[in-house]
Amino acid sequence: MNHLLKIEGLSQTAIEDILSASTKLKAERGRHQEQKLAGKTWAMIFAKSSTRTRVSFEIGIRELGGNAIFLNANDIQLGRGEPIKDTARVLGRMAHGAVIRTFAQNDVDEFAAFSGIPTINALTDDEHPCQILADLFTYRELRGSIQGKTVAFIGDGACNVSVSWIFAAAALDFRLRIAAPIEFQPSPELLNRAKGDVVCFVDLKEAAAGADLLYTDVWVSMGKEVEAAERLALLKKYQINADIIQVAHPKAPVMHCLPAYRGNEIDEPTFEAHADTIFRQAENRLHVQKAILEWSVS
Repeated sequence: MNHLLKIEGLSQTAIEDILSASTKLKAERGRHQEQKLAGKTWAMIFAKSSTRTRVSFEIGIRELGGNAIFLNANDIQLGRGEPIKDTARVLGRMAHGAVIRTFAQNDVDEFAAFSGIPTINALTDDEHPCQILADLFTYRELRGSIQGKTVAFIGDGACNVSVSWIFAAAALDFRLRIAAPIEFQPSPELLNRAKGDVVCFVDLKEAAAGADLLYTDVWVSMGKEVEAAERLALLKKYQINADIIQVAHPKAPVMHCLPAYRGNEIDEPTFEAHADTIFRQAENRLHVQKAILEWSVS
């Protein structure tokens, strides 16, 4: 049994195993010789709304032979204040695994500690490991190994997606440049903990120069809506557009984990020019999530 709680602490071997399995599962979709979740029921506990994460996990669980029960956190006793450890001990005696999308990282960690069943972080305020694994898989499909390459993350450099990229850079030995205002750069303590090749820039073009991958995310993450006006004002210059494309590597893909707000983090022409890559990312959430599920029960 394995838990996927963060990219932090996830070994290079585990990442490579998940990415390799994703290739096989994508190629064999609809004709899997083995269904590793057959006869098993997984609980999906979501405190945050979702399109790609929910759909990909529900379909993935079913395609691997299992059943999924979707539980909105407000519809179960968690919403009335039941401690997460008590919910974990109940579901651990009924379900065979859990996928959790919530705010506090500690809730996922505590659920894993008390439930005794495989637990997958489908997004917290700290990290978004499933998304970054799908991104790594997408880059591998398009350009091969990411080792030694340069990734430019543009926008809110302290968000959960950026943090997962930081730890991925350390695990897989690639360079990560973060272009963000000082207020939205990761803390020195986090960078020291990750020990990867990560450099922060205020100047957007300096960060993007020669980059092998350009990446962005929404400026106002779920739970940050009260900060929307301030965030939009500070981040308005950190947009992927034609000017930024020109300074990156000529074959650099543009990725966005969606949903996208055209005119903010990316402009409409650039989004549409790279839509095939961006929606390949979205599709790959399914294949990678299936690989994560299989890995979790191995």
